[in-house]
Amino acid sequence: MVSWRRRPGPGLAQLWGLCCLVLGCWPAALGCPASCGCSSWRIWCTGSSPGIASFPVPQRSAEGDNVTEIYIANQPNLESINDNEVGFYVGLKNLTVVDSGLRFVSRHAFVKNVNLQYINLSRNKLSSLSKKPFRHLGLSDLILVDNPFKCSCEIMWIKKFQETKFYTETQDLYCIDDNNKKTALLDMKVPNCDLPSANLSNYNITVVEGKSITLYCDTTGGPPPNVSWVVTNLVSNHESDTNKNPASLTIKNVSSMDSGLEISCVAENIVGEDQASAELTVFFAPNITFIESPTPDHHWCIPFTVKGNPKPTLQWFYEGAVLNESEYICTKIHVINQSEYHGCLQLDNPTHLNNGAYTLLAKNDYGEDEKRVDAHFMSVPGDGNGPILDPDVYEYETTPNDLGDATNNSNQITSTDVSNKENEDSITVYVVVGIAALVCTGLVITLIILKFGRHSKFGMKVHGEVKGVGLVDQIWLSLQDCDNEEQVMVAVNSDVHNNSTASDNNRLGFVLFHKIPLDG
Repeated sequence: MVSWRRRPGPGLAQLWGLCCLVLGCWPAALGCPASCGCSSWRIWCTGSSPGIASFPVPQRSAEGDNVTEIYIANQPNLESINDNEVGFYVGLKNLTVVDSGLRFVSRHAFVKNVNLQYINLSRNKLSSLSKKPFRHLGLSDLILVDNPFKCSCEIMWIKKFQETKFYTETQDLYCIDDNNKKTALLDMKVPNCDLPSANLSNYNITVVEGKSITLYCDTTGGPPPNVSWVVTNLVSNHESDTNKNPASLTIKNVSSMDSGLEISCVAENIVGEDQASAELTVFFAPNITFIESPTPDHHWCIPFTVKGNPKPTLQWFYEGAVLNESEYICTKIHVINQSEYHGCLQLDNPTHLNNGAYTLLAKNDYGEDEKRVDAHFMSVPGDGNGPILDPDVYEYETTPNDLGDATNNSNQITSTDVSNKENEDSITVYVVVGIAALVCTGLVITLIILKFGRHSKFGMKVHGEVKGVGLVDQIWLSLQDCDNEEQVMVAVNSDVHNNSTASDNNRLGFVLFHKIPLDG
């Protein structure tokens, strides 16, 4: 018998060596400097000798995508963070540069780092710091303690940042004034240093398509702010003048495509920035940009798209006559996008009576537009020109009032099939009435027989009883010899019920029916 032995697994020392080997490969993979350590998600540079003189950058840009934290400390030769250095780490969330020689941060240093939440630049050599690198970031913490800031307008935004309700923990920040005196940043007062403000001449911009309009932006602040207009995706021709206060923006030959667009005025100085925005509303005549032949869905639908501002009213025509909408034929709007309306004319179970030309008219205060489409739902039954659909599917048949104004001759509906159906219905009625008349006549005749049968003066007498012959046969023989018809009734009244059997009664009825006249 073969015996199986368990092979010994790797020992703890071997696993530790493997981990060290893997971790040792990361610096080479990310191009880490000698004073830094790197992993798949973190970079740390803490060794002061030999130290780093520039921000660490990976050899290949894809290698920094997963890095979420960078920690740098004790790097006296690191004096700046330039453009496109931190941008290699697009997933970066936490950045720490402390106890180093940092003096300058580029205004575009963090343009690509939209995920940044925490920045600590404490205990460096920063004398000034612009707001631009940070204004697009949703920072939860920006720590700047123990930097030799110079009291100036350029760091006023830091004071404002601390004063906002969004910042819950106040830092002990100081600045050095012109007399080399250390002053708390919250107490700093710099003349002609104020946040800018922007105000528009009109916040409800309305204009008719094809016209021109000018918008003004009045700004204040110290130093005087720079003004810019944000008109992203504006189709209409426009020109601006920002060298004057108020600044102006003129839009020429306004296009309906710009309706609903937001226009902004931005005022910015070294203290901060302000923005004022307004929405552009363009009034224009309706335009039916799309209409198509009907398509079968849960209901039949004639799809259309209409643009217009203000919202246009919609009216359908069938063969030139007004289409009176009902629960079976009605207009449905499914999607509204700014001044564009997508919908359909919905028809429930249309038949050949609904075939024809449909026209959509869209109208508002600035004009109108109309488009026509031909609709064919099913062939006329029995015309041989197309398939006849199952009539059970079409429980609803449109009436002339649904299709339009009945007084309009162009909207009247004629069909030989409908006429034939009416003729067949008339014949059926005649047959039923004839049968009813015959039944009534029979009842009258029966009543007359019964009346004269009870009160008749006729009688009949049977001359004796013939042996071997039944009662009915005796009556029959008597009838052969009887001239007086009264004798027959007498014989019947007196003898039938006493001497007859069931079969005799049947024969008796036959005899009486043929022999007794009903002349009254």
